[in-house]
Amino acid sequence: MRRVLLGLLVLTQLGGCATVRTLDANKPGAPVVYAGTRLDLYMINGGCCPQDHFGALAPAYPGLDLPGSALLDTLLLPLSLLTAAGIGFNATGGL
Repeated sequence: MRRVLLGLLVLTQLGGCATVRTLDANKPGAPVVYAGTRLDLYMINGGCCPQDHFGALAPAYPGLDLPGSALLDTLLLPLSLLTAAGIGFNATGGL
């Protein structure tokens, strides 16, 4: 388990995780569900202009970033499905 976490940390430091980059990509019409994984696959297949399609820059090494982005996108899937369905939620902390 430590090796997996260490590997994910290394991947995010190499050029930025695509999932993290797409989380705050404020672009209308940009994909939400599995956005980081889709961005990596888009770049691996020779796509151009990732900011036009995803609202975020692609990582420097999309092939290395793909497993970590797929894992993080899977963990965030319930939230991204709610967002894609147009269901908003407000979380507040404190008492």
